[in-house]
Amino acid sequence: MSPQAGHGSRAGSIHLGVSVHFFIANLGCPKNSVDGEGMAALLEAAGHRPARSQRRADLVIVNTCGFIAAARAESLAALREAARKKRPGQVLIAAGCLAEREGADLARRVPGIDACIGTRHWSQIVPLVDRVLSMAGSAPVLLQSTGPGDPVARCERTATGPTAYLKIADGCDAACAFCAIPAIKGPQRSKPREAILAEARALVDRGVRELILIAQDTTAYGRDLGDRDGLSTLIRDLLHEVPELAWLRLMYAYPQHIDDRLIDLLASDPRICHYLDLPLQHAHPDVLRRMRRPHNVDEVVRLVERLRAAMPDIALRTTFIVGFPGETELEFEALLRFIEVMRFDRVGIFTYSKERGTPAAALPGQVPPTIRRERYEQAMALQQRISLECNRALIGRTLLVLTEGSQNGITAGRSYRDAPEIDGLVLVRGAYPRGEFLPVTVTEALEYDLVGAPAGEPGQQARRLSGVHREDPPAEAAGG
Repeated sequence: MSPQAGHGSRAGSIHLGVSVHFFIANLGCPKNSVDGEGMAALLEAAGHRPARSQRRADLVIVNTCGFIAAARAESLAALREAARKKRPGQVLIAAGCLAEREGADLARRVPGIDACIGTRHWSQIVPLVDRVLSMAGSAPVLLQSTGPGDPVARCERTATGPTAYLKIADGCDAACAFCAIPAIKGPQRSKPREAILAEARALVDRGVRELILIAQDTTAYGRDLGDRDGLSTLIRDLLHEVPELAWLRLMYAYPQHIDDRLIDLLASDPRICHYLDLPLQHAHPDVLRRMRRPHNVDEVVRLVERLRAAMPDIALRTTFIVGFPGETELEFEALLRFIEVMRFDRVGIFTYSKERGTPAAALPGQVPPTIRRERYEQAMALQQRISLECNRALIGRTLLVLTEGSQNGITAGRSYRDAPEIDGLVLVRGAYPRGEFLPVTVTEALEYDLVGAPAGEPGQQARRLSGVHREDPPAEAAGG
């Protein structure tokens, strides 16, 4: 770690060894939020204290995202706004993926940044802060990656509320042509099982009811350690370690790594949500080949059939990219037909983003932005119709809902079918405490959300009630 030339300095009113108030703004994906919680916990352990806002903080950390152009623009805007509001003596640190990707260039682009720390080394936040505070008035300090990154170890978490993400690995070994994540985060590094179990235990002890396993590829967990069945073993150990856990949810499961053992496990324990996120990215084999993704579409179809046979009520989510270089009208139409036939419960559509340094950026046949946007709108309209039909098939069913809060006499919650922030909500008239399980009978369906009426009292045992929807699964919602 060494000082780098750049713009911006700070008036030194903070000194080494003094406790300061810090504020962290987390941008981007849940994996970034987990890193932000880790930084907050490390700073608190070092004697620093959280502030409620940037205005009240001595130290401001913007934990950035650098995945695609829109995320970079949001992160740059947040950094510039923080720099604009920066008062004398206040320290501004850029952290996360954009700091990893741009380093010293970022400090030059945003005068007022005092330090950058990349996503591979966020666990070094305390010594970086100590160094910055001891160098008041100096050029920005830069902590760049020189290798794969820090080991993915356990740290204390500041998570509050009924739901928490549990990151089980960092980095990625895939070579998808469109993705900059391997360059930003480095190769796959699985967190030691003991650290994951300890973190899960601590989160549940703090009142967390739902744990969501995340990584760039959760199904690759343990492969870098030579364990080909790492995820299944980890899930079994988690359920044993925290038997009182109500819900365990699995995100970012790559289809080529899902085998029958994992499917049987997901179907076997009522604490595991019958929900799976399968990032497919496209459905035409030629596009998938150009993406450097698995391109056997028939295998994906068979996988979905196996999942639905084992769990008829399973909610399946996927993501697709439209406008990838060379995508023809026929290839796009094949994607639309696939969406129509497969009837996924949740689909995220993204327009292709040309990322510097990725193989796809050099491919011929870059699709014009206007066509990308048209294809996005067409695919979204199709999926919205399918989602509405799936939701309407749930009318009259009773789902268990984890409440997230109430306002103006309406409580919002999520069923097993809904991951936080990216999926829909279940809305119930009445004010119910946050973090309770409430049985709800669905009375109305919207494109993304459900409306329902209470079918019992909150606080009932999640494990017993989670079978309500499994005994009588809706064929349409299950794709049958």
